Amino acid sequence: MAVALLVAAGSGERLGSDRPKAFVVLAGRPMLEWSVAALRAAGIEDIVVALPPGEVAPEGCIGVEGGATRSDSVRCALAVAPADEHVVVHDAARPLVRPHHFADALAALGDADAAIVAARVPDTTKEADADLLVTATLDRSRLWAIQTPQAFRRAVLERALDCDPATLARATDDAWLVEQAGGTVRIVESTPENFKVTTPHDLKVAGLLLGERRV
Repeated sequence: MAVALLVAAGSGERLGSDRPKAFVVLAGRPMLEWSVAALRAAGIEDIVVALPPGEVAPEGCIGVEGGATRSDSVRCALAVAPADEHVVVHDAARPLVRPHHFADALAALGDADAAIVAARVPDTTKEADADLLVTATLDRSRLWAIQTPQAFRRAVLERALDCDPATLARATDDAWLVEQAGGTVRIVESTPENFKVTTPHDLKVAGLLLGERRV
């Protein structure tokens, strides 16, 4: 079906944790194991986890030490991933992901080089300058909050990641690298529930929601 790259190399500093974020216990299990469970429920068994130094991947997964930046970690994980035409990349900091998110993203590769799960932006969004003076009000009907998983044709992702270190460091998601290389990226609609755990408040909300389900 696909190989999965699970990015779990973050420090957890903004979370206020004394251990890497992906290994903070959330609703009874380490955060990253919620994503592993969702991947397996989606039928994806080949999972490579980009890890902080000294950490061990969950049973049945391949572990590799992550890089200096997020996309560098993806590149490290892709280098050791089993052969498959399609790749899904997911942040372990999004433990509320559902199995269908992976399937939906992969299905959208039929006419695109990459497919990204995203939620519509519900709020009025304004652009401001360095002095915090508003310069524009953006059309929210065209705005999307980008999430993971993101699915890629493997050859496309490999080419996109084969860039200079400065460009790699600028990438906040791997789809941006595909865009820079001229590839086509399709959006797959999601919901705000699939949020990224960044703060202690996020952790508390995620724990409450995950306590209500098993995957």
